[in-house]
Amino acid sequence: MKLKTFILSAIALIGMAAPSFAKTNEVNNTENNVSSDSEQVAEHDMNVYGANYTDGDKFDGLTRKVGFDRMIPPHALEVCYNKTTHIIFPAEITYVDLGNENLVAGLADGAKNVLRVKSAFKSFKQETNLSVITDDGSYYTFNVKFAKEPLLLSIEMTDFLHDGEAVNRPNNAQEVYLEKMGSESPMLVKLIMKSIYKQNKREIKHIGSKRFGVQFLLKSIYTNNGLLYFHTELKNTSNIVFDVDYVSFKIVDKKVIKRTAIQEQVLEPLRAQNYVTVVHGKQSERTVFALEKFTIPDDKQLVIEIAEKEGGRHQSFVVDNEDIVRANVIDELSIQ
Repeated sequence: MKLKTFILSAIALIGMAAPSFAKTNEVNNTENNVSSDSEQVAEHDMNVYGANYTDGDKFDGLTRKVGFDRMIPPHALEVCYNKTTHIIFPAEITYVDLGNENLVAGLADGAKNVLRVKSAFKSFKQETNLSVITDDGSYYTFNVKFAKEPLLLSIEMTDFLHDGEAVNRPNNAQEVYLEKMGSESPMLVKLIMKSIYKQNKREIKHIGSKRFGVQFLLKSIYTNNGLLYFHTELKNTSNIVFDVDYVSFKIVDKKVIKRTAIQEQVLEPLRAQNYVTVVHGKQSERTVFALEKFTIPDDKQLVIEIAEKEGGRHQSFVVDNEDIVRANVIDELSIQ
């Protein structure tokens, strides 16, 4: 009788303990986000990523992997501690990101398109990366590793508009839209300006100034997607070099009453194609400026001025609102 009572008590104790044990396991599985079902990796993923590939944590909702067709292949870059690697970009650098503390980088003194990169330590084992965005809207990425003697210490990134390839967009550069360019593509702006400069059409023949053997002309005005393009030319028919101090775009009052402050609105060009600082004797130079779209009130006018450095042969001319609104629309399909 005592033996029977002992057996029944033991069974009861086991029955009470079993649910508690199951509940503990359930809590642990929930806390660790462990799925009771074994995860199956798709055959396609195994073929692409290799036998050791796993899906890892699952995303909530319907998702798909980023494919290799969306990838921007990085360049390989070697750095060391005792030498500096210089990377020359075709445009001004506006953003740099270093993968970790193993790298140090900075702009070269006096050069906005040259990046200095080197190792922060005498050696490091873990590979890292480097990303750069330039002012023309291009994105570049690099995988960086340590090398005792880097093979390349001076690297020039090709201007992929003129890299000789049939397609003018390589895999390593992706276009970035910049805030100051609004909704316009920086790369398209660059193509438009180069096309205007190359075609060299004089469509405006009544705006310009000439004195002291120097002539400053407005050849054409174009518009596209919220931007205005001004094509100017400076001719130096004298034998004395014309050193350009600055070119300004200002909206000013047409009539200024004496003892009244002049109201000026200075317009800053966003881009300039072939901006020159020297025009030699018996030569001429042309420049294309890109500005944000604007119009001029009836009582105001646009004054474009070019000033000579340490000289008095300044030139300026007036552009009325009628000339602005008659700007030619650019056909993007005809851009060369």
